[in-house]
Amino acid sequence: MASGEGSERHGGNLAAAARRSGRRPGSLLDASASLVPFAPPPALRLALLRAAAGSALRAYPDRRWRELREVLASLHGLPPACVLPGNGAAELFTWAARDAAATGTSLLPAPGFADYGRALACWGGAWRHWNLPLCWPESFPQPLPPLPAPPEGEAEPRVLWVTNPHNPTGQLWSRAALEPLLGRFPLVICDEAFLPLVPAGEAQSLIPLLSRYPNLVVVRSLTKLLAVAGLRLGYALGDPERLRRWAGWRDPWPVNGLALAVAGDLLARPDWYARWTARVQAWTRREGAWLAQRLAASHQLTPLPSAANFLLVRAERPLSPVAVALERRHGVLVRDCRSFEQLGDRWLRLGLQDRRGNRRLLRALSAELV
Repeated sequence: MASGEGSERHGGNLAAAARRSGRRPGSLLDASASLVPFAPPPALRLALLRAAAGSALRAYPDRRWRELREVLASLHGLPPACVLPGNGAAELFTWAARDAAATGTSLLPAPGFADYGRALACWGGAWRHWNLPLCWPESFPQPLPPLPAPPEGEAEPRVLWVTNPHNPTGQLWSRAALEPLLGRFPLVICDEAFLPLVPAGEAQSLIPLLSRYPNLVVVRSLTKLLAVAGLRLGYALGDPERLRRWAGWRDPWPVNGLALAVAGDLLARPDWYARWTARVQAWTRREGAWLAQRLAASHQLTPLPSAANFLLVRAERPLSPVAVALERRHGVLVRDCRSFEQLGDRWLRLGLQDRRGNRRLLRALSAELV
């Protein structure tokens, strides 16, 4: 929230930033959202044109999402009944939260993604925070920090929400560290939205454990990987009976026809998907190390180790005025971290860009951190 507006819970609001700054949206550098910075792949744009020229615009979308469920199931080695496409991951968190609220108190990591609390509030769900340490080593994956003991006289939470890699810290937790928790909680919701962007990240995914743990739900997003936030496409993987229940709660057509057609086209080509993810992961590794090194050398900001395509940075001075100045004077958006529980005015989250964009980000920061 580059404007410093305390009510904003997400980055990536280009339209609002353009209105505030009097700039064209295309002239802004958006490091507040954590998307792949290069244009959506040509294959995606061709698929979108084919879908628009066909029946995807005129016809109602398939209410059973058959084609997309089949290709996603094949991608992950699961039966199609274990897949539920959604209108982005955010829509699926709403239904996960309905299950969670009915199960009992949730345990939410802090700092953490604010949308979990938003979703739980829809259903009157109760939650407690699990305060994570704000210092960790550079090696990934890592063991999970210990879970807190419940306050005296209170029962243990019955639902655990986990983000892997964690947002906003960028920590990657090992599958071996997470698996014991699946036998401890009646419901575990694991958000793996950023995992496909992490080099070797898939080795830590909980998806291979789904067949053994019907209490596990894994939520994925295609938004970050394909740079298609406007299409709004995510999916949940889990127990078929649970996903059928979620499907019965939803509006009739939560996923639009263009999103279904484009994703079904691309993901049906596993060789293409492998090449694209390899390119994205190489970018994450290269630009993350490059930007972290230069931020650390400035002695103004301290970047924390991150396996993901964003860096959490801290300073010894308030950074909200810096975020506002970056937007107004440089057209650069960064994520003010005050909306994250446990973080405050001395933290920013920076989404990785391409090399040209990262240089622009560094120039703008240097001009304001004087």
